[in-house]
Amino acid sequence: MGKKRVIKKGESSSNTAASVRIPTKGRTFADGRVSIYSSYNNTIISLADVQGNVAFSTSAGSVGFKGTKKSTPYAASKVAEALADVAKARGVERIAITLRGIGPGRESALRSLGARGFEIQFIRDLTPVPHNGPRKKKVRRV
Repeated sequence: MGKKRVIKKGESSSNTAASVRIPTKGRTFADGRVSIYSSYNNTIISLADVQGNVAFSTSAGSVGFKGTKKSTPYAASKVAEALADVAKARGVERIAITLRGIGPGRESALRSLGARGFEIQFIRDLTPVPHNGPRKKKVRRV
């Protein structure tokens, strides 16, 4: 059955992800690069400037999801929203997106960033693709 939890006055009862603290210090820039890495276990999104210096990075685990919930499209959209809030605070208007991985969160993170009002310059898929197949078995010696 489990324990029953009594919600006190002033406490929120929602089980959604925790809000991410927006860094107030740091330099501002208008153009940014967003890297989305989506695996079967997690979704990690990074914000960098044009030179490639990472300004902010967040993942589904750092937003507040645990276990198998980290790999859901909903968690990926929440991660993208948290990163978008930080990007808006930094003054980012235009973003270039690079995608890596084949996890379930890549499409929803991309849609979430598009809905936040950024001007998307390009979307590049850099998922590594095997090209030669697995190594063949050795010849059997009897």
